[in-house]
Amino acid sequence: MPDRIQTTIERAAEVRGYGLFRGLDVTLRFLPAEENHGIVFQRTDLTDAADIPARVEHVVPEPRRTVLSRLGTRVEVVEHVMAALAGLQIDNCLVQLDAPEPPGCDGSAQAFSEALLNAGIVTQSATRPTLHVPTTIEVTTSSGAHVSAAPQPAEAGYTIGYDLDYGNSPVGRQSASYTITPEIFINEIAFARTFVLELEVAALRAMGFGQRTTTKDLLVFGSQGVIDNALRCPNECARHKLLDCIGDFALIGCDLAGAFHADRSGHRANHDLIRRLKVMASMSGTDEVSLESESPPEPPQRRIA
Repeated sequence: MPDRIQTTIERAAEVRGYGLFRGLDVTLRFLPAEENHGIVFQRTDLTDAADIPARVEHVVPEPRRTVLSRLGTRVEVVEHVMAALAGLQIDNCLVQLDAPEPPGCDGSAQAFSEALLNAGIVTQSATRPTLHVPTTIEVTTSSGAHVSAAPQPAEAGYTIGYDLDYGNSPVGRQSASYTITPEIFINEIAFARTFVLELEVAALRAMGFGQRTTTKDLLVFGSQGVIDNALRCPNECARHKLLDCIGDFALIGCDLAGAFHADRSGHRANHDLIRRLKVMASMSGTDEVSLESESPPEPPQRRIA
């Protein structure tokens, strides 16, 4: 699979709403960026906030979401934004937001994807490096969840499969598997929404999360199925978990080529896999992409548009 040309967006785009976790009103802006800039998050509501490159080096462990932190500045719940950018193969973008987390919208990547498509996608000059998975890498958690990456022929591209198992609950057992391309992402994956069991809601709210979120904002499963909402496809939950994988795996900072598979994995296992993949690729001497083990170079100076 040959390296492709880097892309950015043609003009600024905006998404407004409130965060699913913290419930704060927020405006998120996507801004064009120069080649080799990568994806960088910027908190415009804070004085002297550090810009945060969207790289696994800046991930801090938090339950149920992906959080980035650098020099005291944090951005939470970045996985759906990252999935939209990676799914549409947008490589260089400054993502500004005036709150700790992006708008939750409907718990999917649909609103972000539509905003980016409306902004237009333009090619640049530099090539986008690709990391070809050099050997099989596996992560297994204490609960038995599993995520892996394996080599495959270059023409097979970048594939992800996800197996979900909620036993005899209304979520049940379901799977999703796709070769990741912009067309497949927007048509088959971007619309898949966050889901939660009704019995988990009280505990989350006791932690201060989801105070403004209702059963119409995402998928809440009660004993009889989805409450006040309807599935967009029978395996929407598995597709959403696959969407999360796309966003988490994008934190490696380059294109990927290989066969990825997850069995009940979550964000933390996804991040661990990407960290191990970077180390393994460096040890194997692969030259498809430069894989530094420390923090990435400083991003360009802060820009307020």
